[in-house]
Amino acid sequence: MPQSAAPTEEGLVRGIGRGSLVALVINSVVGAGIFGLPARVHELLGPYALLAYLACAGLVLLIMLCFAEVGSRFDRTGGPYLYAQTTFGPVVGFQVGWLLWLTRVTAFAALCNLLLEYLAHFWPAATSSGWRVALAGAVVVIIAAVNIRGVRPAALVANVFTIGKLVALVLFVAIGLFFLEPASFVAQTRPDAAGFSSAMLLLVFAFTGFETATVPAGEVRNPRRNLPFALLTAMAVIAPLYLLVQVVCIGTLPELAGSTRPLADAAGRFAGAFGAAVIVVGALISIAGTLNGLLLAAPRILFAMAERGQLPRALAATHARFHTPHVAIAISGACMLALTLSGSFLSAVAISTLTRLLAYAATCAALPVLRRRDQHGGSGVATASFRAPGGTLTVVVALVVIAWLLAHGSAREVRDVAIAMAFGFVLLLAGRRSGTR
Repeated sequence: MPQSAAPTEEGLVRGIGRGSLVALVINSVVGAGIFGLPARVHELLGPYALLAYLACAGLVLLIMLCFAEVGSRFDRTGGPYLYAQTTFGPVVGFQVGWLLWLTRVTAFAALCNLLLEYLAHFWPAATSSGWRVALAGAVVVIIAAVNIRGVRPAALVANVFTIGKLVALVLFVAIGLFFLEPASFVAQTRPDAAGFSSAMLLLVFAFTGFETATVPAGEVRNPRRNLPFALLTAMAVIAPLYLLVQVVCIGTLPELAGSTRPLADAAGRFAGAFGAAVIVVGALISIAGTLNGLLLAAPRILFAMAERGQLPRALAATHARFHTPHVAIAISGACMLALTLSGSFLSAVAISTLTRLLAYAATCAALPVLRRRDQHGGSGVATASFRAPGGTLTVVVALVVIAWLLAHGSAREVRDVAIAMAFGFVLLLAGRRSGTR
């Protein structure tokens, strides 16, 4: 058995190479928001949506730099949960892990509903109550089965989905740029600050998800070197592609603000029914790939928390043959299905974005703390193999923008996140009292 296939101390297998890790980052980010949100962002900002894309790309790049440095210290499973627990202790770590898992579950629900909406382009009955339950259940079962069979099959599926989604989006941009109407880029009104912040919150959902690739570090080959490379390479692909997709949507679809399938409707305008069908197929491939990435990451968070005694030990069990956290995969999949059937795409986006931002803030804040510990006798973890340019300034700017976005969440969204955090504390206390610590 090659060394890369030998189980680690965690009982996992390092089956994700550098190329697959880049694909996993792209697959985790591209595949949902960009197919559903261009219309809503245009409704809020009109042509100024392009500025929101640039601003969001800048924010996400700052956060990615923090993740790249902090993540380059670790080679075990857990991602932001592990970073927070190591830096700030078990209580903060548990909350970050709990919110991160909840983010994966709510994001899965949002995207699974969007998947059914795009499928309805070919088969309108897909969104009817009976078929919706059956199709959502089939999606969860198939993806869970792939992930239980091993990290290599899951990574291979991610690679295939990544190629499929990029081909569809590049074709959309390459053809659509020849059909732009310049008049569509003339703004009728200037958006207010509230509209801009609301659009930014939505775009955070479209631009993020990269942290998914940091979670299974215990199954990545040489994660301390490959993770920073994968994050920054993926961002260099994603940011210009997203901006160009919005340009084509604005320039080819006058009724963009009211579209529920904006890319398909735009493609239908300049490439006819065949073009629309190609985009719908691309969207289905893209969203399915992101769902696979979410169900790859979410169980590993439960696994990491259980390994450290903060959740029942059964969640840390690995399959005797496939060396995957099969119990955590099954439980995460069941929760994802339940939430999918209880909500819609946009209703699940907001709480997913807010919980994700809180986890991001913890990782950004960990960077200067770990650097300071290095200067005073060691941080307790490996020395960073990547250093974020700007250092503390990068962290401060990222945290200020994150705080600004969190402050613009609606009262209901903030309430839902507060309830989730309170429930997390209950789980932590219950775990301690039952002796799972």
